[in-house]
Formats: sequence, C-alpha cells, structure tokens
Amino acid sequence: MNDSHYCPNTPAEIGEMLAVIGAASVEELFAPIPAELRAKAFNLPAGMSEFETFSAMQAIAAENSPGMVNFIGGGFYDHVIPAAVDHLSGRAEFYTAYTPYQPECSQGTLQALFEYQTAICRLTGLDVSNASLYDGATACAEAAMMALRVTGRRRIVVDGCVSPFSRQVLKTYLYNLDVEVVEVAPLDGLLNRVELATVLDDSVAAVLVQNPNFFGCVDDFTPLAEQVHAVGALLVASVYPISLGLLKTPGEMGVDIAVGDGQSLGNPLSFGGPSFGFIAAKKAYIRNMPGRIIGETVDKQGRRGYVLTLQAREQHIKRHKATSNICSNQGLCALRGLIFLSAVGREGLVEMARLNRDKAEYAKAQLAAIPGVTVLQSAPTFNEFTIFLPKPADALVAGLLKEGIAVGVPLGEYYDGSANALVVTVTEKRTKKEIDQLVKALEVALCS
Repeated sequence: MNDSHYCPNTPAEIGEMLAVIGAASVEELFAPIPAELRAKAFNLPAGMSEFETFSAMQAIAAENSPGMVNFIGGGFYDHVIPAAVDHLSGRAEFYTAYTPYQPECSQGTLQALFEYQTAICRLTGLDVSNASLYDGATACAEAAMMALRVTGRRRIVVDGCVSPFSRQVLKTYLYNLDVEVVEVAPLDGLLNRVELATVLDDSVAAVLVQNPNFFGCVDDFTPLAEQVHAVGALLVASVYPISLGLLKTPGEMGVDIAVGDGQSLGNPLSFGGPSFGFIAAKKAYIRNMPGRIIGETVDKQGRRGYVLTLQAREQHIKRHKATSNICSNQGLCALRGLIFLSAVGREGLVEMARLNRDKAEYAKAQLAAIPGVTVLQSAPTFNEFTIFLPKPADALVAGLLKEGIAVGVPLGEYYDGSANALVVTVTEKRTKKEIDQLVKALEVALCS
C-alpha cells in the first residue's frame, strides 16, 4: 500500500478503496456520465517501449495521404519555409519563453517582438502593430471590437466575400453584445458596392473587407476607404501577407485597421494550427488595440532596451476600458513569422509573390481549357481563383483525394447556389508537373 505505483487489482482492494471515498460500487463512480458517452471497451494494446511506440506512430503517420499534392487554400497555405525558421525558433531561449513581464530578464523576447511589430508595420504600410494575436479569424473580430470602441457605434458591415470562417468567429465574438452585424452578399465574387451604399450610414462603426477575398479576387479599396470615412466609419481589411509582395498595401489604400493570418509566414500547415494573427492600425487608434505593444527605450546609462509599453488589460486599467488580454498567445508562431520575413527579405517576398501569381495564372489557363469548366473572370487574382464545374464540386474533390490530389475548397457549403464552384490555390511549391497532373485528373473525373 506504500508503493507509489500501487494500483488496486483484487475485489477486496477495490472494495477497500471504494469504502474510503464513500462509493458503493465502481458503477456509481461513473453514474454522472450518460451511458451513451461511456467507452464500452478501451481495447488498449500491450505496453511498448519508447522506440516501439515512436516507430508505430511513424507508420500510422505515413498512411496519411502519402504524396498528396495540395491545391487547398482558403486561409491556410502550403508555402516554402526556409530552414533558418525551424533552426532559430527552436532555440531554447525562444522555444520556452513566457510572457515578458520582467524586462530585466526578458530583453531577447522583447526585442524579437519589437522587431516583429516593425516587420508587420512595414508589410502593411500602417503605423502601429501589437505583439500578435491568436489567428486571422479572431484578428478580424478584434478589429471590429476596436472599431466599436473608437466610434462608439453599434453596427458592423461585413462583405460576404470575407472568409466564412472569419465571419463565423466575428458573430460569435459579438453574439452577446448589443451590436448588429450586417452582411453584404457577394456579386460575381466581389463586394457589391451598390448594396453596400444602401446600408452604409452614420450608425456604422466599420466595414470589413478582405483582399484577396475568399473567391480569390483582388480589389482596390482606395475609393471604398473614402466612402467609408465620409460617414465617420473605419475600414478594416483582412489581407494575405504573401500577396503584399505585389499588391497595394492596406496603408496605401487608406485602410484604418489591417489584419490577417500569419500561417503563410513560416508556419507549417500542421492540420490547421497553431498559427498567429497580426493586426496593424493607424497610430490614432493605438490605445484601442488588444493585447500588448512592445516599445524601445533607454536605461539610466542610456543603453537601448525594450519594455511592455502598452497593455490595456483589466489588471492595469479600469475593467470597462480593458481590451482583450492576449499575452503569451502565439508568440512563438509570431517569432517564426519574423524570422521568415527576415530570411526572405523584401526582394524575396516580391519574387515569392510573383511565383504564386504566375503559377496560378498557368493553372487557371489550363483548367479553363477543359470542356465544361469556366473560370470566374470578374477581377484579377493572386494565387487563388474560382472555377465552375459541370458537376458538384464536393464529389469531385472526394474522388480526386483518392488519387492523391487535394484539388481545392468547394463553395457549396458556404454560399447558396455554389455547389459546382471550387476555389483552387497554387503556391510557389506547386510544379508545372503537379499542375498538369491536376488538370488531367480533373478532366478524366469530369468525363467519367
């Protein structure tokens, strides 16, 4: 009974344990759990050594879509990750770091986050950035919350071309608040500016758009920014960071708050996470930003140092004025984003964006040549585009998965009347051979 590894096995021992805790039977212990939720039998295999367990897990992992060619996007993308990202982000001083409350022993982490903020500001063309958010979807919601605080208004207008995942998260964030979310249905894969004009008035806190949008279409929101500002509202844009190697930055378009998902900046797909979200804004809105902002200062000897400059959490200010307390969050993922941008550099990002655009244009032309396939041509695209098929897209996607090709994202689940629509994504990793393989497989599938 004194053995630290003691486990009761005999009925007498089990009865003795039950008596101590005041239970009449083992069944009584599990009574609060509904019968349909209880495991009938665990069927656990015999114990294995560490080496045997690792080998078994490798064998199972190898069965997951061997040789899968990925043309899926919709927010998470299969991009090249320089080896330096894994090497540097895996160093113990970064890999195990926690919230840098004490600057005297957190200078490395603070400087890395300060440099991250600088990189995001340069990437978006805006004045200030915080030290990262959870992901792109929650970043959209946080930007909406910022706009509500800045304007004091209670309506958010959202373009229906914004990712449906981000729109769902936004509605969840605002569900219990006295806030109205108005969605403007897409028109040919673009923001319906005519319908927007009917709902845009002085009760609107912000208009939320995305570039490129969920259909892959690229838009210039410069005129929209002027229209939104004319009624005293803010323009929030969700952007794909790799596309900013070619496209106008949010700052150049007059956007007030820019957000996005940083997964494409040096973070692997990893079955959907983890990732990080970024947010940048005009300096006037800095005190309404969530999370924390790292600043540069000097000590008594005049030496450069870094500190938590701004952190509007309820421990520090009046509760009703507090913003979301996002602390350690995805700091390591954000660090990977910084290392990625530093390794790739300005010219490298431009070249990477060009490869994405050029390869996608090749794929678009080849797919458009398939009988029965049409490509959405309402606007230019970056590395994603929408095609319309003569058959339901979800069935074709399921069929091609069996052949090792993840062909894209069917739109039927997210937009009414779009069962035959499919969004295809082509990154710099996709080769001409793989694109040709996709085209041939899709052509065969449509003929069967």
